[in-house]
Amino acid sequence: MTTSHHATFTAELSAATTADAAQAALHKLANALIDARLFTVMTVDMDTELASRSYTSDPENYPTSGTKPIERNPWFDQVHDDHRMFVANTLDDIDAVFPDAELIGSLGCGAVINLPVVHKGELIATVNMLDAAGTYTPERQKIAADGLTLPALATLLTVAQLNDD
Repeated sequence: MTTSHHATFTAELSAATTADAAQAALHKLANALIDARLFTVMTVDMDTELASRSYTSDPENYPTSGTKPIERNPWFDQVHDDHRMFVANTLDDIDAVFPDAELIGSLGCGAVINLPVVHKGELIATVNMLDAAGTYTPERQKIAADGLTLPALATLLTVAQLNDD
């Protein structure tokens, strides 16, 4: 992460007075570091086994309203249980995991990174970045892991604090 991107993110997150502003700072950082045509944050509640979208760059196609049940599958094992990033660089690979692959493709996306956000050893959210097929090369995957993991945790903890106020 470059110093200027880090400084900008830190300033914007520190100044955020709403959950949306905090998550928008993370979105801007992700865009600067690895590109993200579509950016969402999904929080998870394992007690109810529900996920909900707390932030979206595309409210028309991916609104923040409502919840969806958590599905136990290989993606779940990797991201929720093992706390490892999920990466797909083709629409076919996305289609094997996500039922909305057709919509994803129609938005010009064919690559995805789902970055787990872990607090106290438990998954609390995923940061989901999508862009054109082939975008998330091994180099960009490393940049995402190294440059967005801690900012994502800081963002989600800030959101939790703002929601408690």
